Amino acid sequence: MKILVSGGAGFIGSHLVESLVEAGHRVTVVDNFLTGRPENIGHLLRQGRCRLLEQDIVKPLNLNGEDPELIFHLASPASPEDYGRYPVETLLVNSAGTYNLLELARAAGARFILASTSEVYGDPEVHPQPETYWGHVNPVGPRAAYDEGKRFAEALTVTYFRKYGLDVRIVRIFNTYGPRNRVDDGRVIPNFIRQALRNEPLTVYGDGSQTRSFCYVSDLVAGLLRVGFGTGLAGEVFNLGNDDERPVIEVARLVKALTGTPAPIVFLPPRPEEIARRRPDLTKARQVLGWSPTVGLEEGLRRTVAWYREELTAGRLVT
Repeated sequence: MKILVSGGAGFIGSHLVESLVEAGHRVTVVDNFLTGRPENIGHLLRQGRCRLLEQDIVKPLNLNGEDPELIFHLASPASPEDYGRYPVETLLVNSAGTYNLLELARAAGARFILASTSEVYGDPEVHPQPETYWGHVNPVGPRAAYDEGKRFAEALTVTYFRKYGLDVRIVRIFNTYGPRNRVDDGRVIPNFIRQALRNEPLTVYGDGSQTRSFCYVSDLVAGLLRVGFGTGLAGEVFNLGNDDERPVIEVARLVKALTGTPAPIVFLPPRPEEIARRRPDLTKARQVLGWSPTVGLEEGLRRTVAWYREELTAGRLVT
């Protein structure tokens, strides 16, 4: 199958591209490397196993007649550090970029998969968060560029389903981690690992009681593939993540133990609009997709720490 992956050189995107290529699909990666990294897909490009269009999807794409049959739209800054640095770009890629890819899907008759986010739920008043929950979001707050950008992308995507009958599916991705997760992207786990490997204090915002549910990247990709290739799913929305909810302070202690760092854990003032609790309700994904996460947090952290160590040893990772 001919498949286009926007943001395919990013953390999650590159793992998805690798899985698609290994399954024998013809994959076109579109990425402008705002937050993605060429080295994430370099091995695939060198082997001629996928092709790259280095372009911003805010501008219409020219695929030279290579119309896709399936589109995975993962292009967007996705960490607080990144969408804080690139708020306008984040809004545009989720609005104009989503529009361009939906128009491409409509012209080509392609299936369209939108990678949305748990951030559409905001600081939730319902716990855990099911797909039917509408969210509790501040449209003018510090997270608005990402939160509202993704909410608009969802609205536009389902509008194409209702107006044009386009086969669209939406995935709300919860906290994901693993190899290729940029060490400087500001997320909890890369921060802790980077600090631990440098024997620097592990910084926890607030008292560490806020919770997150962390999904290892291979589990997330398996879920994306179920959504992308499943039948009878047009117009559906799915949570994908791990429902093993942990306090952030516990994650810091696990990283300390796995890295063996003598560095202490230090506490900083809470960040603005810090989310108190986050955990996906995975009932629909389990029942409809037959999918569940399989990699536990300790094992996933062990693999991720090993990858960071290897990259550091080889001089490929600067901390």
